[in-house]
Parts: sequence; C-alpha cells; structure tokens
Amino acid sequence: MREVKRTNRGLVLASLTAVVLTVPITGTYGYGEADDMAPSTPSRGPSGSASGSSLTAEAGASGIKITQLSGGGSGASARAFAPVDPNWEPPACWYEPVATPEQLKGAVERLKEGGNLVPVTPTLSWGKDLMVDHYEKGEGQADGEGYRDFNLGEDGYFWRGVINESRQNDIDSYDCERNLFWQDANTLPDDHAPTPDVLAAYAYDRIEVPGTRIELKPAARSIVNLPTWVWLDKGTFKEVLVRAELPNTGVWAETTAKPVALRLDPGTEDAETYPVSGDCEINRDGSIGTPYAKSDIDRTPPCGIRYLRATNGETYRLKASITWEISWEGSGGAQGDLPDGTFETTQDMAVQEIQSINR
Repeated sequence: MREVKRTNRGLVLASLTAVVLTVPITGTYGYGEADDMAPSTPSRGPSGSASGSSLTAEAGASGIKITQLSGGGSGASARAFAPVDPNWEPPACWYEPVATPEQLKGAVERLKEGGNLVPVTPTLSWGKDLMVDHYEKGEGQADGEGYRDFNLGEDGYFWRGVINESRQNDIDSYDCERNLFWQDANTLPDDHAPTPDVLAAYAYDRIEVPGTRIELKPAARSIVNLPTWVWLDKGTFKEVLVRAELPNTGVWAETTAKPVALRLDPGTEDAETYPVSGDCEINRDGSIGTPYAKSDIDRTPPCGIRYLRATNGETYRLKASITWEISWEGSGGAQGDLPDGTFETTQDMAVQEIQSINR
C-alpha cells in the first residue's frame, strides 16, 4: 500500500460546506503500514532554505524574512495596528522554494531508511513509493509529469505551498495544494506566486508602531467647559519601514507606514473636540498639536477636548487613534498602497465642576 499522509485540515475539507472550520492544525496522521501510522507534528519555523531535514520537518511555514528597518520603537512600546478597512485580508497562501535537487534527493534517501514522510503540499505527505516514482524515476502523477533523478544538474528549486498563519483556517488556504513542483531559477509560478505585493501584504500584519501615550493638560483630570490640550512632542511618531524578502527568489518589498492624523473620541456626547472633526493633523516635524503654556489659558487648542458635563465620581474613556498611511515598493519597480492602519490608546478622564480655577 502506498504511503500517504494528510493533515487533519485535509480530512475536514469535505465538511466545510456545512460547518465553519475553527479547529487549528494540530498534526498530521499517516495511513499505511508500520511507522507510517505514527502522528507527526510539523514545525512552524521558516522553511525557505531547506537544509536536508527541514524539507521533511516543515510544511506550510513561510521563509519570508521580515526586517523592521526604521521607526516603530521596540519591546513593550511597540504595537501592531489594525486595518481601517474591515474587509481587507492578506493573501491566504502562496508558493515558496523549499529544496534544491540535492536536498530533495537527500530527503528521499533518508525516507528509504525509515525517515519521515515528505510533505508535498501544506496538507499532504508522501511516502517512499510515491516519492521514488515521481521524483527519482520520473513517473507522472495527476498533476503532471515526473522528475527524472530529482532534476539533478538543473538550476532551480522545488516549490511547495505556504499558508498564511493568520488565515490558516480559511477555505482559501486550500488553493496552494499543488504537489511539490519544479521552478527554474529566476522565475516565479504562474499562480499564487510570492510577488512583491504578496510580500508587502504579508509584512502589513508585522509592522510595529510606537505605543506612546498622548500628553494632556490638565492631565487625567479636567474641568467642565475648560479646554483640555492634547499634544505629542515632535519626532514621537516617525515613518516605519519594514522590508520583506523571500530567499532564493530575488523578490522583495519594503512597506512604509506614515502617521498622518490623530483622532480624538472624548468617550461621551457631552463634549466638543478641537478641531470639530476630532482629527488632529500630524505636523511635518512629527509632532501633534501644541504643548500647553500658561499664556494659552484663553486660547483654543489646535488639538484638544472640552468636556461639558462632570463625571460625578466616574470617568470618561478618552480614545486617541493614530492613523497610519501604508504604501510599498518592491523588486522590478513594483509599488502600490495598502489600507490605512490605526493604533488606538485609551485613557480615563475625570471631569470636575468648579466655578473658578488657576492654571
């Protein structure tokens, strides 16, 4: 009996028309004889530069390298943002190079000695008979002709499907189920290729922006009918540049997140915002609004809030949302835009009713 192993994602495919798939991938199970019956859990690490054993140990993980080149901060201060467009989704899957002819041959040789089955798609693994017939002897399968002696001496890579972890339970993630296939060097597949726009969209979810709190005067405690000034010092919010590149393809994309506005939501209808729209523009030097000074007591803040009713022992939830404008450029002169992103912080505001006050 030929050895075929499929993940439980594949086992539930037939029922997807009746139910929504909500169970994450937990492992793969063998169907065949002896060792093929043992469960195997694929790694979630990169698989782009297969080093002999990685071809059999990993299936579906991306080898795209993400580097944050500038901006964004680090550690606890760095945060991801959410797309403004709720309907936007990154690509569900694409193909990536995973093995040279020598690496594939090495994986099959280990398989002959009782090693792991070889994943040929994100959900399907083959045993010795199928791998030898298709990739060593050159026998054809349902998806096309085979490869004589693993294409040794040819310049290129064997490619396999990759599933975006953020969409691994989506039906669209099954679109990259083509069996491990050959691609000549410096070329891309005709479908679901890792083009610059795919890399840019993949990097979108991995952009980290600074999580700095806004400055307030008065801070955290305001007075009815007295404007609260809101600002951020210059340079606090700078452009964030992230590079995504896929080894062995020459494909890359650099995605830029540019802060363009701060939106204020007082947390109550009994308030006014400055400006009226609640959108405070970010100045050229990276600052927002203007810091409060004692001489500004009779002035209207360029960015701020005026509460009209006291909280009476409770608090209002002031929301401050930074809007980030996203664009990208990539290999071959490609470029484009992605949906704006937002990062939101909240702050409790107590508002008092006082007849007079010195500031």
